[in-house]
Amino acid sequence: MNEGKSVFSQITNLYSRYSFNKIVSKYKGDFNTRAFSCWDQFLSMSFAQITYRASLRDIEVCLNAQPNRLYHMGIKGNPTRTNLANANQSRDWRIYFEFAQILIARARKLYQDDKSFSEELDNTVYALDATTIDLCLSVFPWAKFRKTKGAVKLHTLLDIKGSIPSFIKITDGSVHDVNILDQLVLEPGSFYVMDRGYLDFKRLYQIHKHLCYFVIRAKKNMKFKRLYSMPVDPTTKLRSDQIGVFEGFYSRKDYPEKIRRVRIYDAKTDKYLVFLSNNLKIPASLIADLYKNRWKIELFFKWIKQHLRIKQFYGTSFNAVRTQIWIAICVYVTVAILKKTCNISVSLYTILQVLSVTVFEKVPIYQLFENEIYSSTNLDSSNQLSLFDYSTGH
Repeated sequence: MNEGKSVFSQITNLYSRYSFNKIVSKYKGDFNTRAFSCWDQFLSMSFAQITYRASLRDIEVCLNAQPNRLYHMGIKGNPTRTNLANANQSRDWRIYFEFAQILIARARKLYQDDKSFSEELDNTVYALDATTIDLCLSVFPWAKFRKTKGAVKLHTLLDIKGSIPSFIKITDGSVHDVNILDQLVLEPGSFYVMDRGYLDFKRLYQIHKHLCYFVIRAKKNMKFKRLYSMPVDPTTKLRSDQIGVFEGFYSRKDYPEKIRRVRIYDAKTDKYLVFLSNNLKIPASLIADLYKNRWKIELFFKWIKQHLRIKQFYGTSFNAVRTQIWIAICVYVTVAILKKTCNISVSLYTILQVLSVTVFEKVPIYQLFENEIYSSTNLDSSNQLSLFDYSTGH
């Protein structure tokens, strides 16, 4: 990276301006625009995410505090509060959605050679879950959730390798999690790991028919008929490994094939957990480990809520909220790309914190982490979340 460029300019060099302009042209984002382009909006909002600005006025004050550096940061327009508000209100949020897909594809390619959590499994493993972002219903009347409460949901399919989201759907809070299964583009041979909120026999059978595998936690009232059992080691957490079918007319009709039920004992919580899978061949312990790695999606949700600006919004419209969330996702994926391309070993949290206070500095990014001096400071405190286990390389 060019030593004469600011840290923020080096970050924006990771973006393909050609791809961005193609998307803007597709949605006519810069139509009848003079002073503040979609690119200006994207960079200004990215700056707000990286430095965790509290409001549009805060963004305006911070950017205009260094007016002679705006052009070199790539911002040629005037990032005033009015320009930002109008852009977030009117520019099509799908511009930033599609640009995020380009960044996600690049990040997944960078992390595809990382070691999986198990040497026994070469398949792609996805974790599916949703998180709710609470909103005030009187301010966000379109975000229906409950009678007196508004919310949006972030439905996410996370690639366990690299903790990169491969699919994100933003809906109002009233959309049930299980409905997202109808919108997934299933990849044959992949594993889909889900909590019991996604337990729908008809939809699970669709996953099975697409030659995909699932691991899901069973509900307590599920009726199951055991056909035969496989041996388990009583000295491990495994308690049973059974092959059977669902009982009940509708359950059997919706899922007519054999299914596997694995029961384990969790000593930490002193509870028994039951998992279902349509994969009848892999070791039962691997099914339990697959579900354990579902926790990475919980860490992803906590990370973006704690370290990016997605719980409080700069605008109240449907378009403004989606725009802000998708640009936040772009920033998250950009930090992941930066970590890989610059071979930085510290956590994503540390990278983001260092970038937030050095955006105007003219120093190569890799030098900020060259001696890993931040690993022993309070920036990477033990109570902060890390999405990567560096001892294992992922």
